[in-house]
Amino acid sequence: MIRLGIDVGGTNTDGVVLSADNEILASTKSTTTKDIFSGIKQTLAKLMEESKLNAEKIDVATLGTTHCTNAIVERKGLNRVGIIRICLPSGSAVTPLLDWPQDLVDQLDPVTLLIHGGYEYNGEPIAALEESELQNAVEKLKGEVDSIAITSVFSPVQNEQEKYVAEYLSKAMPEIPISISSEIGSVGLIERENATILNAALMSTIRRVSEGFQQALEQEGIQAKIFLGQNDGTLMTNEYAQKYPIYTIACGPTNSIRGAAHLTNEPDAIVVDIGGTTTDIGVLANSFPRQTSLAVEVGGVRTNYRMPDIYSVGFGGGTRIHREDNGWKVGPDSVGYRLMEEAKAFGGETLTATDIAIAKGQVHFGEPDIASFKDLPVDDIYETMTHVVEEAIDRMKTNSEDATVVLVGGGAALMPEALKGASKVIRPAHAGVANAIGAALGDISGTVERIYLLENDSYENIIENAKAEAVKNAVAAGADPNQIQIIQLEDFPLAYLPGQALLVKVKVAGPLKI
Repeated sequence: MIRLGIDVGGTNTDGVVLSADNEILASTKSTTTKDIFSGIKQTLAKLMEESKLNAEKIDVATLGTTHCTNAIVERKGLNRVGIIRICLPSGSAVTPLLDWPQDLVDQLDPVTLLIHGGYEYNGEPIAALEESELQNAVEKLKGEVDSIAITSVFSPVQNEQEKYVAEYLSKAMPEIPISISSEIGSVGLIERENATILNAALMSTIRRVSEGFQQALEQEGIQAKIFLGQNDGTLMTNEYAQKYPIYTIACGPTNSIRGAAHLTNEPDAIVVDIGGTTTDIGVLANSFPRQTSLAVEVGGVRTNYRMPDIYSVGFGGGTRIHREDNGWKVGPDSVGYRLMEEAKAFGGETLTATDIAIAKGQVHFGEPDIASFKDLPVDDIYETMTHVVEEAIDRMKTNSEDATVVLVGGGAALMPEALKGASKVIRPAHAGVANAIGAALGDISGTVERIYLLENDSYENIIENAKAEAVKNAVAAGADPNQIQIIQLEDFPLAYLPGQALLVKVKVAGPLKI
């Protein structure tokens, strides 16, 4: 199986071609273009030229993309969303979108409906669904919205009403994509609803992304099966991504973490991905990115769906170095993809982190003009740059012991051979395209995070049912059902809920099935 991986970052678009034995046949790094797809086309053309492969030999093409993140942050290209909350007569005190940024609400231009239904903490119905309300929802939403988000009270315990409403609306409006909250978020009505609304808002964005990627591949004669990177370091089929575009958010750092695991064979480490604009720090745990247990803000919106535990700082190869009254300040602003035009070492007027690393002798790049650095306190500035990264690494530790640190990304060369807090520092070969390698290599995963009640079933049955559901989700996302392994299994008693409630988290993963 020959794999092609593309990862689109804010500064660079990276690409690799991997052999059936996961050897790197070709790799390239191109500047990310304003329209994104021009950069992808350039990357594809370079890969095909370098690998000398016949395009028909490529079986799988994977894409890690920032499109969905950018759509939310920039408030562009989002769907008009119909919001249905199944909650009456309770659950109406806090209205949908209450704490959202107003400019994002204006962009979504939502149609919001609250209807009878929902569940208590033990799965007992609050109220029955009412046919008249469902018919009213069809009349209000038909022809008015681009997608629909459905959320029910305590749907992680019981989601039958969400499914029924989704089927009802789907029959009446088959052309409208529908997102239901029990498939996306966890316990916590508002945060789960927020994640579901964002997922619905991204439906047109993900369609444009996949169609553009498909066209770029076809222009190179590549007829491979398309997969997209998701934010747990695994892949999903194009069809699955069309249902859950929100899972592509933050897939770039997790691709780098998975790529680092492959390049170093280190199952547990802190991975530092230094790009042109930012440095993203994540943790490898059992060869997969550690997930956060906290609610996460996306574009100013608080959500509780699955997200990687990533800490980002404003430091990269293009980071500006500022003179201050009492010394020098590193970033957080950056020249980004304009590094080769604006950095002093390349004839520009801006002092950057790359300039300092070149002056220090840490980075060797062509024949830069280093005469202008002779009056600068290069050692002091370089120490400040290094301290920014060392401090970020410490923030990701769960204990005080030194940890293995893997440096990847285009800016990995900026750092010294040793870092405080690191037992060893690994800078592997091909570190600059670790993100594309992670995208190309990804397995397919399936996850379940649900509340079960021990008073209704035995512990053994609950765990087996959760495992089976996770495997079913992985197969739906494109995994080979015969090679799926459990990589995470946790359960937590919920003392604040009666009825011997148990929160079960299961994650499985396996190689993709072609």
